[in-house]
Amino acid sequence: MRAFIALKRNYKLANYETINFIANYHQVNPMSPITDSWQEDYIITNGVKLHYVTQGEGKLMLMLHGFPEFWYSWRHQIPEFASDYKVVALDLRGYNDSDKPKDVSAYQITELVNDIKGVIQGLGYESCILVGHDWGGMIAWYVAYTYPQLVDKLIVMNIPHPAKFAEALRRNPQQLLRSWYIFFFQLPLLPELLFQWDDYRLIASSFIDMAIDKSAFSEADLNAYKDAAAKRGAMTAMLNYYRNVFQGIFKQHRWDVLPIPTLLIWGENDTALGKELTYNTNDYVPNLQIRYIPNCSHWVQQEQPQLVNQYMREFLAKDEG
Repeated sequence: MRAFIALKRNYKLANYETINFIANYHQVNPMSPITDSWQEDYIITNGVKLHYVTQGEGKLMLMLHGFPEFWYSWRHQIPEFASDYKVVALDLRGYNDSDKPKDVSAYQITELVNDIKGVIQGLGYESCILVGHDWGGMIAWYVAYTYPQLVDKLIVMNIPHPAKFAEALRRNPQQLLRSWYIFFFQLPLLPELLFQWDDYRLIASSFIDMAIDKSAFSEADLNAYKDAAAKRGAMTAMLNYYRNVFQGIFKQHRWDVLPIPTLLIWGENDTALGKELTYNTNDYVPNLQIRYIPNCSHWVQQEQPQLVNQYMREFLAKDEG
């Protein structure tokens, strides 16, 4: 089995099926949270085919991952909440087994938002609990503002309110330095070559180097992320999110008050995004809870899944019944 996985990794068999990966991962890691009750499927919306993994029945809980991840970053949350919800962990456009449009403009924030609208409605729901981390969290903020009727509750992890982020890049030199990679990713080809070098070594180090608890990521976890990034067209597609930021999320925008109940979970040791980005978020979101997790990096739901799940449960239970 190990030889088979190594062979797949070395030759970057980018078109292997997610269901095969699930089976292989579970055999190598019998204590993993992956179970036979997980299902994968596709949905066509907004001109693209999007892949997702799902478990459970009931109200929709839609989970949106960040960079450089895919649905797998929610592996600790899917089984936890499947007892009460229909949990859907999406591969965003450009990632893993979802379509990867070639045009840079295909990754504008308006397209990403409309993908999520289409997924919610295409699954037969009028609204959902929307959960997002990193880029998935930024998309979730925009969905909540653009289509508030689609979001009953919003849970965002380690990504600030868009207004706070844009303000920090204009006025906070320290955050500007932390965000150097955004400017580097604007270059053509060079970022792709850097990520692809040495069997996608930078993908793995993105997790390990930032993590406080490095044991949170097994070799199989890191290989899963590398294999997803190695699929044809994926690396450029993933970087194209950043190549639209100055025409999209950092463009001047008027932000009204968001009435949706919102939980912001923040790993305090995020080296890319400073904790100060969360301060005064309630100026924009009055119905806000913030939960800080010390000794935890940007990869909060993977590094401290028990605490994240607990805070999500407490937030979701509020005002119910």
